Amino acid sequence: MKVAVLSGGVGGARFVRGVVEALPPEDVTVVVNVGDDVEVLGLHVSPDVDSVLYALAGVNDEERGWGRADETWHALETVALLGGESWFRLGDRDLGLHLVRTQALRRGAALSAVTRSAAGALGIAATVLPATDDELRTWLDTPAGSFPFQEWFVARGHRDEVDGVRFVGAATAAPGVLEALRDADAILLAPSNPYVSVWPILAVGGVRDAIAARRVPCVAVSPLVGGKAVKGPADRMLARMAGGTTPAHVASCYPGLIDTLVVDESDPTAELAVRRVVTRTLMTDLAASRRLAETVLEAAA
Repeated sequence: MKVAVLSGGVGGARFVRGVVEALPPEDVTVVVNVGDDVEVLGLHVSPDVDSVLYALAGVNDEERGWGRADETWHALETVALLGGESWFRLGDRDLGLHLVRTQALRRGAALSAVTRSAAGALGIAATVLPATDDELRTWLDTPAGSFPFQEWFVARGHRDEVDGVRFVGAATAAPGVLEALRDADAILLAPSNPYVSVWPILAVGGVRDAIAARRVPCVAVSPLVGGKAVKGPADRMLARMAGGTTPAHVASCYPGLIDTLVVDESDPTAELAVRRVVTRTLMTDLAASRRLAETVLEAAA
């Protein structure tokens, strides 16, 4: 069974790790959000791509939910001491990937090629693709003004309520993305924030149309447990922009795109416009991630 997974954020990376435990990794293609990519200290950082790479390589920090395990922060401490840009947390181990990526991009390599090379070096057998090689950036419109994603999320601690999400930059799908969606036996939407993790992928030219035209099941996993986000502002955004935090409100973010929504057993049971599958969705460890992935794959069979 070949699957294409749309992924962003911590929940997406954990879910992808479960999928490659449940399927041969060679049958899994992960299409990853790049709307929150950012330049820090002159380095190109792809947080969601890196989260997937680290999770699949087994070197991610499970406690923090992002970055490398056994991380140190000496470089960042020096940056702060010298009055440099230290608001975005870059660990010493993490810096190595950003340095190599930035150098390759400046030499003319595409982000997808750099990602493929990094995945190979980390021993990852699944295919990891940035949604686009073009510059596509997520902006949040709030009562306090409009901010690029990382400024709103990290620098401002996502304290501002969001009135709208928009994507800046004309982007075409990276090589392999549309083919993966076309050739998949199932398309999976990870338990990621719909607005800032999945929508940026859908904003890439051809992606939404490819999913809408599919002839195979498309299954989404709700990022909420009991109507609350496990991490991050997804519940606040849904409450303000969709009008609530029920499974129906989550499903409304994907009109015409999904056949099934997998929800947590603690969520409300009101009627849905798509098929509902109920299970435990909280991914507390790798075994839980695999169990969730198996449930989702069964729903897509």
